[in-house]
Amino acid sequence: MMEKPIQHGKAALGFIFVTIFIDVLGLGIIIPILPQLLEELGHVDISMASQYSGWLTFTYASMQFLFAPVLGNLSDMIGRRPVLLFSLLGFGIDYLFMAFAPTILWLFAGRLIAGIAGASTTTATAYIADVSSGDKRAANFGLIGAATGLGFILGIGLGGFLGAYWIKLPFIVAAGLALLNALYGYFVLPESLIMRNRRRFEWKRANPVGSLLRLRKYSMAISTLITAYTIVYIGQKAIESVLPFYLIEKFQWTLHSISALGVFIGLLIAGIQGGFVRWTIPKFGLRKNIMAGIAFYGIGLIMIAFNNVGWLMYVYMIPYCLGGIGGTALQGFISENVPANEQGELQGALASLVSLTTIVGPLMMTTLFHHFTIKGASVYFPGAPFLLGALLMFISVILTIRSFKKKDPKLLPQNAITPTPNR
Repeated sequence: MMEKPIQHGKAALGFIFVTIFIDVLGLGIIIPILPQLLEELGHVDISMASQYSGWLTFTYASMQFLFAPVLGNLSDMIGRRPVLLFSLLGFGIDYLFMAFAPTILWLFAGRLIAGIAGASTTTATAYIADVSSGDKRAANFGLIGAATGLGFILGIGLGGFLGAYWIKLPFIVAAGLALLNALYGYFVLPESLIMRNRRRFEWKRANPVGSLLRLRKYSMAISTLITAYTIVYIGQKAIESVLPFYLIEKFQWTLHSISALGVFIGLLIAGIQGGFVRWTIPKFGLRKNIMAGIAFYGIGLIMIAFNNVGWLMYVYMIPYCLGGIGGTALQGFISENVPANEQGELQGALASLVSLTTIVGPLMMTTLFHHFTIKGASVYFPGAPFLLGALLMFISVILTIRSFKKKDPKLLPQNAITPTPNR
């Protein structure tokens, strides 16, 4: 007798939406309040607090890099439901650690737990793939983008608003949401992976290093583009990891001011990635979008590095966020030039590369910021990480130009490419 798939309704998809939303909400909440929290717990200045922030991100990203493929493969064996519930429980515990941590060491313990549990988006994507088919699959995958954008914007705003009343209140709210959603999911979330589609757990398939090594088989032109893609992500860490510390150090911004800028950035990114890129890619093609976008990143970072007027941050963020057209087009171009039967392997390898940049990039940028802002520094220059980020962007532009000039038959002519925005 054939096994019948479990029926999944709106409640299950709603749970997936909320799970991803809470995951990203927690990341957004941390951005405006982490500098002050680290200053208070460590009894240090903003320069040293940035260094702690880099090590916290390193801890989280390292655990996520190691354990995301493990949990992904585990979900293929035992099902999606237990892994999703475990992830939510892990995030809830992490937020509680951050809310009630008496020392910075407790924050590291929380980040360890969150990193191990941080496969919720991967497993949630697999859940949607399990329960969707045909036209509904694309529509349901749209839940991930919507939840990510909404969670990030509201998280930053909520972090600044609640943190102004009590620095630990945002973490308590995030912990409550995560644990309540885990409890809700325990009662309403059905398993999506039927028994006949499960497989044995294999350590060799849960190895992130193996995924990266498989990138060696691609042509020199594609490998050069992948290198450029990696460097772009490292350069982006200047904004992602240093910006709040920079705003406090250079302009003495408050939590409300940082949150307002964060919401503005989130709306810019949503507008560019969700709408503008859909016009620029068909209009100008992938190659021009790649080079222009990465150049915009570099121009924006240079402006921010040498900025001396606080309100101009809003102006300079516009060219920086326009750089998003380059990252989207670059990933799309790489994907278009790899065979259809290798797409899953490629995307998995690119995801592993992005995880590696999150391990290396923030620590590099926060260390540079600390070096140029520490008391007694021979040169005081808080914009140094942004200048390094700009340099990395321009190196990426040179690499992409070199790749496009290579006489590689595997690189499709631009007219043969059907752009797929926002991939």
